[in-house]
Amino acid sequence: MKSNKTTVIILILLTCLMILIPLFAIRGAEFEGSDGAGSDMVEEIMDENGEGYKPWFKPVLETILGGEIPSEMETLFFCIQTGIGVGIIAYCFGYLVSRKKYSGAKNVQNEQNQQTQSEPENSPV
Repeated sequence: MKSNKTTVIILILLTCLMILIPLFAIRGAEFEGSDGAGSDMVEEIMDENGEGYKPWFKPVLETILGGEIPSEMETLFFCIQTGIGVGIIAYCFGYLVSRKKYSGAKNVQNEQNQQTQSEPENSPV
């Protein structure tokens, strides 16, 4: 049991180091998401070619709404997507745990049935 505790503590410390080292190793770095990098790349392509960027299609909701989707709606869709994903993962974990639990109980029950069948019955003749 002590081995498991030691392993968990080491893994937690390594995780903390993986998070903290980049923050202090690269001073003055900007940590931003990929959304800004994508927009910058589109602008860069537009400047190099001298032509305007032409998207392949219009987003369905933007067409229906007649403009950009409000940020509240984007947040709502993201939260719904996250909830569905968490529900699927929780279901899978629950299924795996219960499968292991009930298969163990089933094996015990099968062993008990085999033992009772193998014992001779003492019935008066």
